[in-house]
Amino acid sequence: MQYQSQAVAKPYFIAALSLFVVQIIFGLIMGMQYVMGDFLFPEIPFNVARMVHTNTLIIWILFGFMGASYFLVPEEAERELESPRLAIITFWVFLAAAGLTVIGYLSVPYSTLAKVTGNHLLPTMGREFLEQPTITKIGIVLVALSFLYNIGMTVLKGRKTVVSVVLVTGLVGLAVFFLFSFYNPENLILDKYFWWWVVHLWVEGVWELILGSILAFVLIKTTGVDREIIDKWLYVIIAMALITGIIGTGHHYFWIGTPGYWQWLGSVFGALEPIPFFLMTIFAFTMINKRRRNHPNKAVTLWAMGTAVLSFIGAGVWGFLHTLAPVNYYTHGTQITAAHGHMAFFGAYAMIVLTIISYAMPILRGRGPANSHSAQVVEMWSFWFMSVAMVFITLFLTGAGILQIWLQRFEDALPFMVVQDKISIFYWMREGAGLIFMIGLILYIISFFVKGKDAPEVVEV
Repeated sequence: MQYQSQAVAKPYFIAALSLFVVQIIFGLIMGMQYVMGDFLFPEIPFNVARMVHTNTLIIWILFGFMGASYFLVPEEAERELESPRLAIITFWVFLAAAGLTVIGYLSVPYSTLAKVTGNHLLPTMGREFLEQPTITKIGIVLVALSFLYNIGMTVLKGRKTVVSVVLVTGLVGLAVFFLFSFYNPENLILDKYFWWWVVHLWVEGVWELILGSILAFVLIKTTGVDREIIDKWLYVIIAMALITGIIGTGHHYFWIGTPGYWQWLGSVFGALEPIPFFLMTIFAFTMINKRRRNHPNKAVTLWAMGTAVLSFIGAGVWGFLHTLAPVNYYTHGTQITAAHGHMAFFGAYAMIVLTIISYAMPILRGRGPANSHSAQVVEMWSFWFMSVAMVFITLFLTGAGILQIWLQRFEDALPFMVVQDKISIFYWMREGAGLIFMIGLILYIISFFVKGKDAPEVVEV
């Protein structure tokens, strides 16, 4: 059953895809600056391109999570959204804050931006991924409170399901751990210690709950497998995600001046972090094999399976490769980290947002349960373009990282910039793969405008 208030998810999805395009454009600019240091300098310095690239990544995924919540919660709660008007107001406030922040990054020096936004009153700026001005961070908190009120009241007044409860738990955790971005101690060790309480406990903690709940919702709708079976899988996955993810924060504490016991805790629980992603892979494929429903949206099934597989490869396998302290001693801060980060973010969080958009947008646009066959063919091509390109980006960065470690961190080590010059061939190949990824993203967007014969209705089997 479709609820009228689900329509508020549509602008969130459109904003997410638009910011995704911006993120990739600035990623390509950064890629060129790795091999041509003066590319677009001084108009767009590398540090500015990096801030825009990473910040738009976070913001568009948050837009995607919010849109997904506004779409699935009314169906799970079996009632209309508490306040569709508040959801629209929140959207425009969040979009304006994101847009003005990016304009600020591009138009004035970062120090000037800090001065004009009152950072001296409550210093929070200057940290990786948390570069947003203090005033923007306050705006994000207000947006989060508004969003949580809207979603929370909808769930409280309606039917409670495992999917919606896990989702709300993840969203509350997302908001709570963001508050640590306001804590900016002068001691560098304390700063890095609590900085990870935002970054790690988001992407390797509460975001996994959001990922699991969205994936479970899509699988319920597309496979027809009994909800009780999917709920049991979801409980196990989120339990493992929290157990390993919370203590696994220690694998970031190896070399920042914390007590030595973190090397044991971080290594052991960091090594266990691939387990929930492996369970998620088994979960997705098992539910699809047991399906009792022939859903016409074949593309969303492909996205769901891709999410499970690539998140396990990126967050699980590539995370495990350098999570043990004796290995991380050599790999931290190298392109190995970048390889893991690219595949993990795309496989786990970008792909789940693309999955829910693939499922929801045909419904929101009045096209029934799926786009036309022709549109789905284009969309599936976009899946393969982006997925294969990201695999090669990861492999090229891994190759660069291995050579970087060998040349830079062993006896007779070469200077950093000399090493960067020697591994530049990997950066050129990464840039080529990035262009292919961009083509895939454009195809994904185009697929929603491809006309053709409507897809058939859902068939129970």
